[in-house]
Amino acid sequence: MAVETSEIRSGEVSLEKARLELERLLSDDRFRVSDRQRDILRYLAERRLAGCESGVKAYSIALDVLGRPSGFDAANDPIVRIEISRLRTSLESYYGVFGADLGVSVYIPKGSYLTLFLKTPDRGGVEDLPVNGGLPAPLRDSVRVADVRRPSRPRWKWLLVAGAAVSVALLLVTAGTLYLLPNTTSKPSLTLAMTAVSADLNDEAAQTTDMLLTALTQFQTVVVAKPSLESSRSLGVFPRYDVEMKYYGTSDDHSVWWQIVDRMSGELLKSGVETVEISGRSPAAVREEITGILARRIAATHGVVNTFEVQSSPKGALGNACVLRAEYALDEGGSRGIAAASLCLERTLARTPDDPDANALLSRILLAPRDSAIDAATRARSLELAKRAVLLAPLSDRAQTALMIAHFLDGRTDAAIEAGNRAMALNPNNPDAAASLGLVLFSAGYWKAGVDLAQTASNESDTPPRDAMVVLALDAYRNGNWSEASLLSDRVNCTDFIVRAVRAAASGQLGATDANALLNDVKGSDHNFEDLFRDRMATARMRPEIVADLEAGLSKAGANFPTVISAQQP
Repeated sequence: MAVETSEIRSGEVSLEKARLELERLLSDDRFRVSDRQRDILRYLAERRLAGCESGVKAYSIALDVLGRPSGFDAANDPIVRIEISRLRTSLESYYGVFGADLGVSVYIPKGSYLTLFLKTPDRGGVEDLPVNGGLPAPLRDSVRVADVRRPSRPRWKWLLVAGAAVSVALLLVTAGTLYLLPNTTSKPSLTLAMTAVSADLNDEAAQTTDMLLTALTQFQTVVVAKPSLESSRSLGVFPRYDVEMKYYGTSDDHSVWWQIVDRMSGELLKSGVETVEISGRSPAAVREEITGILARRIAATHGVVNTFEVQSSPKGALGNACVLRAEYALDEGGSRGIAAASLCLERTLARTPDDPDANALLSRILLAPRDSAIDAATRARSLELAKRAVLLAPLSDRAQTALMIAHFLDGRTDAAIEAGNRAMALNPNNPDAAASLGLVLFSAGYWKAGVDLAQTASNESDTPPRDAMVVLALDAYRNGNWSEASLLSDRVNCTDFIVRAVRAAASGQLGATDANALLNDVKGSDHNFEDLFRDRMATARMRPEIVADLEAGLSKAGANFPTVISAQQP
């Protein structure tokens, strides 16, 4: 490896050109990497330009760039290897598409943390081609060497024309291929700016902004920068959205007016006012509540930014658009949306296998509620994807939520609850994580804990998460509140098997005229519905007493189960 690196190093450009390329690259919005990876690249490059010939150690990167403590052990914490691998892949992808005319490329050899600035071949024009050996490969292979060495003037002109034609054809093929390749989308970037309407609120507004920055970072769905930071541009952050806020305060309450603007079009996406009562509460508690509300408005799955990203992303786009659409598909529950999300995520991982969000969401999509049972091989793959997501992004609540669901549906309830608690600790403002943990707890027989989480998640979101509504509907049904169960199940923006079963069972218990029609909707074209119902509910890890209660209602709607299973207390 050292010999290969030494040979490659001989093809480097001058220090001046290297510095120019570094600054140009970091300011190019087409270079799609995280802020952390930009920091690493600048760190490595500056040490290379300062004369470091042996590369940088993982320990130095961990402490100087990633903020790890002095006791960092690369053998137990792979964060440096992971980030460098992502950075290396991004560099290769970027220069593979845009590097033809730059004359220089940035390269990090595998097995080292050394940044090289390499010369790229000058492709020039056809008129610069030498007589011998300078033709494009397809034309060079089709012309005899003797003909190239001793061309007549007319033949030389013909070769020039042919060479130009081949070059143009290759260029068109390459351009067409790039045009047809799906667009890979990244997480949206935004700026935060908050002003106080009076001087006595300046400190409160500043502290609220800092807390909001932390809350948004915990979501890990957006990239955030303060517009006042000069470093944001030097690190190549080009925000897509501007979040503008004003802080108000009275003796009774504090309020934040906000608006989100699409920087590219100037369109106002949404605005609002969030108000929190302050009577008898500490300033810290007030800030915590108001920043939680704002963070959910901005960065939650159904928040303003991600909703707009889903609507505006090109059809067939990979990357972050896939992840968001998968989350929407899980909420909606339709088989068509689940299948489309699965295909999109598979294609994303084929291009970027180290995308932690894509790994996490594919893990969940594979286990999405469905009419048929989930086989052992699918459960095993889902668990491996979730574990990989956690390895790639251990502080991601998306990854921990995926691990929770994979563990639970594989029969590991304790491990699932531990992962769910980690997800909530990482992002206490995410109603989706709370709702998913609530469903796991409820399905495992921890009724009150599950309902409490589901109720909290429902209250904190303008669009209550699917899992929260399922828990509330099942709890109402379990307690004999048939009308409430029917109403809650109708409110679930979801068409999966469990939701349809609750609707039909509740209507059956009520003796509603549409009970049989709802039962047929649950059955679909499956003539073995009654024989397979328990297996499907067991796949979802539902408690036997819940299954027995649902069978009783479905029987009243017209189902003919062989026998009604006996309820077992948890």
